[in-house]
Amino acid sequence: MAHELYTRTNQKIFFAGLALEALSKAEQGQALNAQAQVQAGRETVLFHLYGALLGLCHEIAGYYRLPQAGAPRAETLLAPEVLDSVAIPELAELIELAQNRHTWLGQLLDAHADLFRPPRAPSKPKGDVTQPMIQAVNLDDEEPEQGLSHAELEGWRQSIKSLAVRFRQGMNEF
Repeated sequence: MAHELYTRTNQKIFFAGLALEALSKAEQGQALNAQAQVQAGRETVLFHLYGALLGLCHEIAGYYRLPQAGAPRAETLLAPEVLDSVAIPELAELIELAQNRHTWLGQLLDAHADLFRPPRAPSKPKGDVTQPMIQAVNLDDEEPEQGLSHAELEGWRQSIKSLAVRFRQGMNEF
């Protein structure tokens, strides 16, 4: 493998595609552990998408010879303070996308961060205090938590891929 920065980004985008294929198969599966396979597939896709984002950040930081070029986390390079010393249009675009939690990149960063948070029980508002405290529970009616959709994850993958292609065209020296 070539030791160019773009190879890691390409590799992670490719791995995310493979993980999406595995996720699709897991979603169609009828195995006893199908729900666990789906969750593992989603987490694998998120891991590789974040890696692709980090690889793209490394490409940009390496091209512009930023001191943060070896940062181990994408958030380090996506901080607005990085642009204080030098204006980098590619990084400015990524920072703007990352700061807005309604964009695909903001949602990707949130979803990746959620992988490292402990699970939380859903909060239920307190009901009427005159009602009995013991309630009957039926485990069969529990609906599994809906995670990120396959289409949403694929959309994020395509967005990273198109950004990488567009940024590389702009960063090429002619």
